[in-house]
Amino acid sequence: MSTSEPPTWPHCAHGADPAANPVGCRGVHVPGHTACLAHLADTDRDAYLANLTPGANIEHQGTTFTNSLLDALLNALRDPATGYSRLGHAGFQSANFERDAGFGSATFEGHAGFQSAAFKGDARFESATFKRDARFESAAFKGDAWFGSATFERDAGFGSAAFKGDAWFGSATFKRDAGFESATFKRDARFQSATFKRDAGFESATFKDHAGFQSATFERRAWFESATFKGDARFESATFKGDAWFGSATFEREARFGSATFKDHAWFLSATFTGYARFQSATFERGAAFELAAFKGDAWFGSATFERDARFESATFKGDAWFGSATFERDARFESATFTEADQFGPLVCARRVVLSGAVFGGPVTLSFAARRLECRRTRWSSTAEIRLRYATVDFAHAVFEYPLTIAAEPDPFVLTDGRQLAEDPFPSAPDPGVQVASLRGVDAAHLVLSDLDLSGCLFAGTVHLDQLRLEGACTFDTAPPAVHWRRWPPVRFTARRVLAEEHHWRASQPGAMRGWNVAVLGAGRAGPLQLAPVYRALRKAFEDGKHEPGAADFYYGEMEMRRHADDIPRSERGLLTAYWALSGYGLRASRALAWLGGAMLLTIVLLMAFGLAQDTPKQTATGTIPAGGGKVTFEIDKDDPQNPTGNRFTGQRFENALNVTLNSVVFRSSGQDLTTAGTYIEMTSRLTEPVLLGLAVLAVRNRVKR
Repeated sequence: MSTSEPPTWPHCAHGADPAANPVGCRGVHVPGHTACLAHLADTDRDAYLANLTPGANIEHQGTTFTNSLLDALLNALRDPATGYSRLGHAGFQSANFERDAGFGSATFEGHAGFQSAAFKGDARFESATFKRDARFESAAFKGDAWFGSATFERDAGFGSAAFKGDAWFGSATFKRDAGFESATFKRDARFQSATFKRDAGFESATFKDHAGFQSATFERRAWFESATFKGDARFESATFKGDAWFGSATFEREARFGSATFKDHAWFLSATFTGYARFQSATFERGAAFELAAFKGDAWFGSATFERDARFESATFKGDAWFGSATFERDARFESATFTEADQFGPLVCARRVVLSGAVFGGPVTLSFAARRLECRRTRWSSTAEIRLRYATVDFAHAVFEYPLTIAAEPDPFVLTDGRQLAEDPFPSAPDPGVQVASLRGVDAAHLVLSDLDLSGCLFAGTVHLDQLRLEGACTFDTAPPAVHWRRWPPVRFTARRVLAEEHHWRASQPGAMRGWNVAVLGAGRAGPLQLAPVYRALRKAFEDGKHEPGAADFYYGEMEMRRHADDIPRSERGLLTAYWALSGYGLRASRALAWLGGAMLLTIVLLMAFGLAQDTPKQTATGTIPAGGGKVTFEIDKDDPQNPTGNRFTGQRFENALNVTLNSVVFRSSGQDLTTAGTYIEMTSRLTEPVLLGLAVLAVRNRVKR
């Protein structure tokens, strides 16, 4: 802002006690006289006023004006064409207006200087026009100050001014900078519908009663840093086209910004809201920064729209935090925020991330979000909580909670308190509102409930008390690649089962990995078989406790797979586990055990036909001796040894006999067939192995159908 030089004219010596004020009257001399206008002789004053014409420059710094004296001066400057006073350069610095000062509809064509002026009655400047700078710094308005519909075509300076009565600036127009820095408004400050075309500076201003800026328009920057609003601060429907700076401002009663529009950045860093903070239906077209803000009363952001990032990092919400129907078109960041008593957070819509990492919730709370991603890393929950989500991917790594916490997918759009459904405009073409969990690492899952979530990409390694995790509804996991891989012999086909994301990443990162294992699992690279075996074991127990035996069987399979591939396993144990896997899929794959059983039976039949069955049924021979002279005859019954087969061994009869021996071996019975020595050993081997394979098949079937 431009400044005007202090007056250099000589001061009037009348009207003061020289002992108390050696300078005497501070009014400047009227040109050509040795007294100020107030102490000028009547004839000289009349002559001076008679010589004034509309638009004349006047200098009356320090002069004391009564109503009659001011009226006479303004009448001398009245323009006959308009009926209103027209002043050129007007110097009223340190002037004293004993009663009302009526400058209504006056036009100041030059600089208007009222610095340190004292208005003991009302100061009336309504509809006045200031064509050059208007300077009211340190002015004292003891009555009401009326500037309604005034027009300031150049800078308007009210820095450190004191308004002891109401200050009326409604519909005023400030075409250049408006400075109210450190001004004090002891009663109402009314700027409704005022227009600030350049910067509006209210830094460190104090509003001791209501401050009304409803429907005001700030076309450039609005500076309210460190301002203090002791009464209601009302900015409803205000428009901020430039940056709005409210950093460190204090709102001791209600702060009302309902339906306000912030077209540029809105800065509320470290602001303090002691009463209600109302931003319902406000629109933030650029960034909204509320970092370190303190909301001691309720914070209302219902139906607000944030078109860019909204930042509430380290903010404190001691009352309710109402964000129902709020729309965040980009990130909503609440890192390290504190929610002391909020029982509802949402439902809201966020097109990108809702970040609650490091946030603290002090009481029971329900969070309802339709968002792309929810980050709750190191979030602390001091009471029960329920998180209901749509479309989101959740990162819950290292979150801390001591009471039951539920994360659930909401199948239908959220319903608002008035019965309407929450509009989900950022997700017009999203086919599935399902919710995915990205990570539970570092979480104590003893009180965690997951409902209807997609866990296919979830990282579990490092989760504590995972065996106590409760899975409700349709929680899904990733699966092994289903296709047959022909790149090596024999072809590889992975068993269909539930698989953790970490196993996908580990298998995909191994040399010669088969296609189908997903390597793109963020943060999964640190977990190998040694770390994943206990994870599978804990999840198996969680499924068993939930009476979900098929799911438990899948995680048992995964546990055994990780044990088999772990680096710390002895070679003998690895060989045993490999055999267990190959024969029956760890007692879980009936088809594999039955295939081996069928192969063993076929091999047994072939071996018996080739080597085990005798050529012919051995003949029995009876021999005895008849004693001389008669008497009892004793016979010895003997049987020929079975003869090894010769000739055609693979006949239908021999197949039937071999099948009979094999089937009896499966159920651990002897067939009673005549076998060669080799056949006896073949039968013994089959009676040992085939019942085991049959038992593994039966066990696998039971594990898959048990509930």
